[in-house]
Amino acid sequence: MRGQIGIEIREAHFPGRAPIDAYGNGGFRFADMFHKGSLLCLPSGIYGWDVATSDDLTASNFERLFSEASEIEILLVGSGVDLILLKADLRTKLRAVNISADPMATGAAVRTYNVLIAEGRAVAAAFLAV
Repeated sequence: MRGQIGIEIREAHFPGRAPIDAYGNGGFRFADMFHKGSLLCLPSGIYGWDVATSDDLTASNFERLFSEASEIEILLVGSGVDLILLKADLRTKLRAVNISADPMATGAAVRTYNVLIAEGRAVAAAFLAV
């Protein structure tokens, strides 16, 4: 009997770091690709992130980031069009692992992320799609 052949759906992931070339239209362009939706950029790579609004910016949605906390000093949070304050549970957990969080609009966060990765800084970013 032959094995089943079909489409394998994999988690969106780009191994390694890459600058974000463009953002808008509900997604991001990087490494000659376009990703529709939000992104979580970590030392281990760039991940599609199932977070759509600032209400979703809770500690439970950052578990992948916390698993790499020893390699991260700064977290840039692109919160969409507007700047929002991070929820207390997320701020507390980030402080506990010595990560400084800097929330800002997504456009500003993308520009800052590109500068910091070019400098080789220990930065991570969470970008809500705009």
